[in-house]
Amino acid sequence: MRRLVIWLLAGIVSVALTMLIFFPATWMMTMVEQQTAGRLTLGDAHGTLWRGSAFIGGAPSGSDPVTPLLPGRFSWHLSPMVLFGSVDAELENSAALSQPISVTGSWHQWLVSPGAIVLPAERLAALGAPLNTVQPSGQMRLSWEPLQITQQNGKTELVGAMNLEINDLGSRLSPIKPLGSYNLKLDWHGAQAAVMLKTVKGPMLLNGSGMFADEHMQFSGTAQAEAGQEQRLANFLNLLGQRRTEGDKDVIALEFK
Repeated sequence: MRRLVIWLLAGIVSVALTMLIFFPATWMMTMVEQQTAGRLTLGDAHGTLWRGSAFIGGAPSGSDPVTPLLPGRFSWHLSPMVLFGSVDAELENSAALSQPISVTGSWHQWLVSPGAIVLPAERLAALGAPLNTVQPSGQMRLSWEPLQITQQNGKTELVGAMNLEINDLGSRLSPIKPLGSYNLKLDWHGAQAAVMLKTVKGPMLLNGSGMFADEHMQFSGTAQAEAGQEQRLANFLNLLGQRRTEGDKDVIALEFK
């Protein structure tokens, strides 16, 4: 009887270890969907939870297939020490990331190494309205300094700076292509981030500032055409907000509250 119990325990341990080693990569898909509130998912996942690859896409609607949002496939390597509360992971994608990204920490607090990721604006249409109507085009690059991320009581807090470069932005609804290049800065302090938008160049001038807090954006800014482009941009600018007069100029108010 004793020998039977020992063999049963050994069998259970063996099965448990095998399951841990060969956790399918699709388990990572569930984690991504939970952390992004269903906005993002993984497509064509291969490998295991510990070492695998997939592309990142917008969560599908109904029977629609997963559409890639970013170029290339992301490969990951996650240390099994995560089972004991120590996170040590590395993420690679030579087509999208400027360099491999490391994530270290515990179950509830992580340090993300600095880096940058390319975000083709055209693929944002897969996120649905209103981007699927605007059909943006251009190239975006999101860079960040070391980021500290903490998750506690169902809330996620960040500490660090991020910078979004938007180059040669266009839209199928605009007769002018490109509309311009822009820079968006986010300075995170916990659950809040100061937001600053400015125009680098282009016929459409966007400027403003605000605050992102608790998944809610408060922003106040303006959109206007540079001198000589008012008539050609009038219809497109009217889609962005309400027109108002500032001094001797007509501008579009960009207000989010």
